[in-house]
Amino acid sequence: AHPNPIHSPGGFVMDSEPGLYDNVLVLDFKSLYPSIIRSFHIDPLGLALGDETGIPGFLGARFAREGAILPQLIEQLWAERDAARQAGNAALSQAIKILMNSFYGVLGSFGCRFFDPRLASSITRRGHQVINESRGFIEQQGLRVIYGDTDSLFVLLGPGMDEETARTTGTRLATQLNAWWRRRLATEFGIESRLEIEFETHYLRFLMPTTRGTDKGSKKRYAGTVRDGDGVRLVFKGLESVRTDWTPLAREFQQELYRRIFLGEPYEAFIRNTTARLHAGELDDQLVYRKRLRRRLEDYRRNVPPHVQAARKLDKPGKSVEYLITHAGPEPLEALRSPIDHPHYEERQLKPVADGILYFLGTSFDEIVQRQISMF
Repeated sequence: AHPNPIHSPGGFVMDSEPGLYDNVLVLDFKSLYPSIIRSFHIDPLGLALGDETGIPGFLGARFAREGAILPQLIEQLWAERDAARQAGNAALSQAIKILMNSFYGVLGSFGCRFFDPRLASSITRRGHQVINESRGFIEQQGLRVIYGDTDSLFVLLGPGMDEETARTTGTRLATQLNAWWRRRLATEFGIESRLEIEFETHYLRFLMPTTRGTDKGSKKRYAGTVRDGDGVRLVFKGLESVRTDWTPLAREFQQELYRRIFLGEPYEAFIRNTTARLHAGELDDQLVYRKRLRRRLEDYRRNVPPHVQAARKLDKPGKSVEYLITHAGPEPLEALRSPIDHPHYEERQLKPVADGILYFLGTSFDEIVQRQISMF
């Protein structure tokens, strides 16, 4: 181990402002960490040669203005990635992107012979500064930043703006921000900015959910609609519909419910109908949980999770288990003996998915389902 290990902070994730929004732009810093290495000449040799005239980093680092090796390497890779993108070679472009990003990971690893906490910190802390100050610049233009995630900023335009104007605004903001950073780095550090902000996405509707059970915004979880060549498409990040530890019921229910709400279609009857079909046994083929077994079954002693309880009922459990929740507890799909516990699926699968978005419409799953019951 390094004698004085100091961990550099990870990527900056801004607190989100939960809500259901119209017209959200995503501005993305193209390869933020590699562009910071290029701009600020971050490099083991540059650190060794740096003196009081060098480019300031963090934790007291100074980087020589000439002679650095890493920035030149990244510049070559950057040009090759641009060429791959223009040639339509997505696989090569992605491979080069991973290679460029690996330089930061290596410099932050105790196992690297060039490890120095000043190197990795001068990358990540500068990244925090770039995201925060970019947010400040955007807010000075009279716009709200509702979320930021390592190298992206989510900017709210609000209702009443047509798609062409929204896209034009995104392109203009990216151009202004790039110019602002060029002036800023030239004036303050005497260096050429290699930071490259792109207008990436325009969400027509956008949901930033709360963390479950609180009114605080979540991180790395959102959904929205974008327009592409095939029309309006749903995008999910980190939510149930893209997570395999939720049932097919929850994933399909979420996709259809969100689609209806985003597009302004009726949704209450859909919620009530899905709940009724669940209790009638019409959706039993969508109720299977699938989960990997990460340890041996005998290693689970306290608070045994449901998938392990189910796996223990099998003669020869494999590396993963498919199971359902029954009135007798978790049971494996291939040895199902008891009636399915449909209320469990209503409470643990449908309700949380629905309430994640209904909260912002001033209603709830229970309220909508109870409305059906009170009609009889």
